[in-house]
Amino acid sequence: MACKAMHQLPLLVFGLLTFNVVSAAFGSRRLGFPSKVHKAVVIQKESLVQQRAGSPETVSAQCTEWNVIVTINPDLLGIQHPVQASDLSVGGCGVTSQTTTAFVIEAPLQGCGSTVTMLADEIVYTFTLDYNPSPIPGIPIIRTNPAVVQIECHYPRNHNVSSNALNPTWVPYTSTISAQDVLGFSLIIMNSDWSGPSSSKIIYLGDLINLQASVDSTNHVPLQLFVDNCVASSVSDGSAPTYTFIGNNGCFTDSKVTGSNSQFITPRVAPSTLQFELDAFRFYGVATSSVFITCHLKVTLVSQAIDSLNKACTYRTGLSQWTSVDGNNQVCSCCDANCATGQKRRLEMARRRPGRSVKTTPVEWEKTLVVGPLFLEGKPQPAVSEHLTAAEVKPAGSFMLVLGSMLVVLALTCSAFLLYLLYKKPQISN
Repeated sequence: MACKAMHQLPLLVFGLLTFNVVSAAFGSRRLGFPSKVHKAVVIQKESLVQQRAGSPETVSAQCTEWNVIVTINPDLLGIQHPVQASDLSVGGCGVTSQTTTAFVIEAPLQGCGSTVTMLADEIVYTFTLDYNPSPIPGIPIIRTNPAVVQIECHYPRNHNVSSNALNPTWVPYTSTISAQDVLGFSLIIMNSDWSGPSSSKIIYLGDLINLQASVDSTNHVPLQLFVDNCVASSVSDGSAPTYTFIGNNGCFTDSKVTGSNSQFITPRVAPSTLQFELDAFRFYGVATSSVFITCHLKVTLVSQAIDSLNKACTYRTGLSQWTSVDGNNQVCSCCDANCATGQKRRLEMARRRPGRSVKTTPVEWEKTLVVGPLFLEGKPQPAVSEHLTAAEVKPAGSFMLVLGSMLVVLALTCSAFLLYLLYKKPQISN
């Protein structure tokens, strides 16, 4: 019996070790244990805040390592008019479960319209809870207004917040490489001296909008970032009207089409960062002054040469030519045509050659991000100072002084002439 027990001991130890490894790899969520909860911030918009005073908090959120769980009170607006579950959504994702006292929406971190912002010490996932009331069938009235609630999930930068479960430690090396390809892209509106993010969303016509695109390539081979295209629109969903100011795989077309001062900043501060300036504008015939900017970012290896599909080109009006941020202006020669045509032809020819491999960009190395809204306003008229007012009045005072002097001289002349006539009259009589 003792020998049999000794033979079974290694199996028992192996079983315990396997259980611990699987627990750590797949997470407590898979095994039914509660997952770690992170900081959640609920920002109620004006349309929701201005409802009946004293109403209890009607929206709460719980941020886990995989998703955000949003709980909504049916009396969302606190006015004793319950909302319908079909009128609630988070980035297009509807209610997943409900009770008589709450609606619940579970949204994955990397889905349901979420946007990610990379800060110095944390990663912030932002979601938008939309309430769009619809009339009850057969009754053409509604008693509530639309409402928007912003929800933020904050995670420390050294924490894994992937929506995919971690793989066991014995996975092949290729899977480890795939996991490392998840990159952190960011697109930020910067202040005028590029020292940090802008604290204001108001932009004046005539100003330059400073934008910084970057990628966090920590624990990765060196990467170089490019802005493939950027589109401005008056609404967040990119519907008309829209204006493409960067296109054709990295050509800053606005600088040529409108003769603006828009440009990519040269030189780069780092290969993984690309800064650019956009001359502020507004949409003609659109009542709203808001502008959203949507950019498609992508990266390549620093060791890979730039080409017509991976470039950053600005049109220099004074030189009447396209110039590249990275020095090789030849790659910009296609900006007045279609840059994808020639490159696609070369890739197709490479595929037909036996034994030739074709490099393709992984999906994880591209990201589309949206910033905004920015609010465009005309520059305020400068106030007239007291000193300027006095200076403007001064010429009028001088004119009056000259006019008075002339009148005095004229009066003296007339007096002298009258005295002369009076003096001459007695002489004539004699």
